Amino acid sequence: MGTDQVFQGSIPALYDQYLGPMIFAPYADDLAARLADLRHGRVLETAAGTGVATRALVAALPRGVTIVATDLNQPMLDHAASRLPSDRVTWQQADAQMLPFPDSLFDVVVCQFGVMFFPDKLRAFAEAARVLRPGGRFLFSVWDRIEENEFADVVVQAVAALYPQDPPMFLARTPHGHHDTAALEAQLQAAGFAVTSVESLTRASRAPDALAVAIGYCQGTPMRNEIETHGAEALAAATQAAAKAITARYGSGPVTGRIRAQVVTACTA
Repeated sequence: MGTDQVFQGSIPALYDQYLGPMIFAPYADDLAARLADLRHGRVLETAAGTGVATRALVAALPRGVTIVATDLNQPMLDHAASRLPSDRVTWQQADAQMLPFPDSLFDVVVCQFGVMFFPDKLRAFAEAARVLRPGGRFLFSVWDRIEENEFADVVVQAVAALYPQDPPMFLARTPHGHHDTAALEAQLQAAGFAVTSVESLTRASRAPDALAVAIGYCQGTPMRNEIETHGAEALAAATQAAAKAITARYGSGPVTGRIRAQVVTACTA
């Protein structure tokens, strides 16, 4: 597992506390709404993380729908399970590129902001197709380029200025580095899917203050792993620099920035 895929230590709790409501919840609600017609059946969630989308699915879908929520990182799943005790959800550690499930088991596969972390996307897409029943749906979201996601862009620039020789570029490289929907569509088709829609969704990202934004990105993502290579004081310095930059652009008190993602829906034959 590469460092961009490592979510451990205090990262899961900070990720959920700060980034969950700030950037993930608006898209989780949208994802769940897209399945409003599902009255019964099985949903598989890959790269479930701390369960932001899982919680939205449980709230929106009827009891006839059960959910298997998986992630590569057991610490993320442990945190997610602690937030959502539900007999409708099974939590299971799994690699989306090697799913431990039989063919045609699920009616829907969903993945909110996890595809960017798959080293072999074609293999992960083929696995999603394999475990879906004929006519099943695969819904996933990816972040648009970082310039369209204002808080992340400001944070990366502020922290990069501290370490110009070795800037922490996790956010630009991974979460915001896989927004080429034409490439994703080609991989989906190669995996056996028919792409039915690709939709760009712009939403508002809100936080109680600039420090919450800085903590979320600098301390609640694998960007932290890169920052900490610069020394014992680096994490505090990077967080302070990011908070200062957010305040300079958006002011003190509650802050709002633009976020944009691509939501893809595909179906099996």
